[in-house]
Amino acid sequence: MPLHKGHEKPDERPRSVNPFYGETNPVSDMVEAPPKHRLPDGPLPPTIAYQLVHDELMLDGNARLNLATFVTTWMEPQAGVLMAECRDKNMIDKDEYPRTAELERRCVAMLADLWNAPDPSAAVGCSTTGSSEACMLAGMALKRRWAQRNADRYPGARPNLVMGINVQVCWDKFCNFWEVEPRLVPMEGDRFHLDPRAAAELCDENTIGVVGILGSTFDGSYEPIAELCTALDELQERTGLDVPVHVDGASGAMIAPFIDEDLVWDFRLPRVSSINTSGHKYGLVYPGVGWALWRSAAELPEELVFRVNYLGGDMPTFALNFSRPGAQVVAQYYTFLRLGREGYRAVQQTTREVARGLAERIEALGDFTLLTKGDELPVFAVTTAPDVTAYDVFDVSRRMREQGWLLPAYTFPANREDLSVLRVVCRNGFTTDLSDLFMEDLSRLLPELRRQPHPLTRDKDRATSFHH
Repeated sequence: MPLHKGHEKPDERPRSVNPFYGETNPVSDMVEAPPKHRLPDGPLPPTIAYQLVHDELMLDGNARLNLATFVTTWMEPQAGVLMAECRDKNMIDKDEYPRTAELERRCVAMLADLWNAPDPSAAVGCSTTGSSEACMLAGMALKRRWAQRNADRYPGARPNLVMGINVQVCWDKFCNFWEVEPRLVPMEGDRFHLDPRAAAELCDENTIGVVGILGSTFDGSYEPIAELCTALDELQERTGLDVPVHVDGASGAMIAPFIDEDLVWDFRLPRVSSINTSGHKYGLVYPGVGWALWRSAAELPEELVFRVNYLGGDMPTFALNFSRPGAQVVAQYYTFLRLGREGYRAVQQTTREVARGLAERIEALGDFTLLTKGDELPVFAVTTAPDVTAYDVFDVSRRMREQGWLLPAYTFPANREDLSVLRVVCRNGFTTDLSDLFMEDLSRLLPELRRQPHPLTRDKDRATSFHH
């Protein structure tokens, strides 16, 4: 979660409120709003408290028009009802809520089957608050297994984790929190993600694993997981180093099994030790729920697992968090049950078609160059064409926000800091009709942008409307 500081200067100016907020008498009950940065002296009626909070939240952006987020912004009303019925159930109290625990177990079994575990009954996994926690758990398992293999050198030797520079920030956090050296494969030219050979070259006896991303957040491209495993197989043949792979499938692990069935990226590759995904992204569930799975119990060191009493039996748990609502896990099971394989295939294929169609239409404008086309993740990145000098992607992002669209603009990392892009994330609920409206607004703005004397962005760091 983001860190916040207390308000620096007291803001206790009297504020007037709508007289109608007085529940019984619009001229007497409410004369000024409660303070913002200290607890009010007394309670408010629930309708008034609701209205004050509701009105302030009206200034948030419209989540359905947010083309920056991968997170689900629409679910069926029935899913919302189920979530409301389960929001008071504490997921950790598995002995008190055994059916919720059973639905979690079924989801893990379904994912193990979906990701082609050699023996789905032997695969182990758990729900998490999102892919960030799932990545932390997977990283902890990699580090502990490495430490066990190198007990004669650790502590002392410093473990490292190899990954592309395009990884999501949760992997930077993992390396920081658990004192692991990050070894990053930089971008080069038109390659915007990890190179398998370069990753293998960074591995040594202190490498706990290599992270492959099935769907980079920078441009929506899949990293070549099978080629990565082949490069590590060759490394083992040359050096004897046996380096496991974790697949961060935050988005792609819920897309590829349905519409890229011939792509081999999962537990079919013996070197893949663990996989995570975000149920709240293309798993089609509201935030926040993620999943982490290991090929078998051998990949998850027993000492990381805590055990709680479960109806007089044994319930192993592996988590960084403790109390959290069971609603999202229930919603994930509902969605699995509701859609099945064919339903997921239809939803993900439709979303990809929307992404590809929108990318083609943006390219046809002539002002933009596509970096990706939405044909892997339903996500694509564009930059301004070489001959466009009057405006930049930050101008486009700013002007589209005036129309309600949250369109992220940002620069790429080393070695492509020179490249600034717009990224469009298409999700279920971003329909062809909405993409038509997006194109209408973009086309209407372009003549004005073309008449600018120069890009209006002064500070690209401050203008960046999306941070990984």
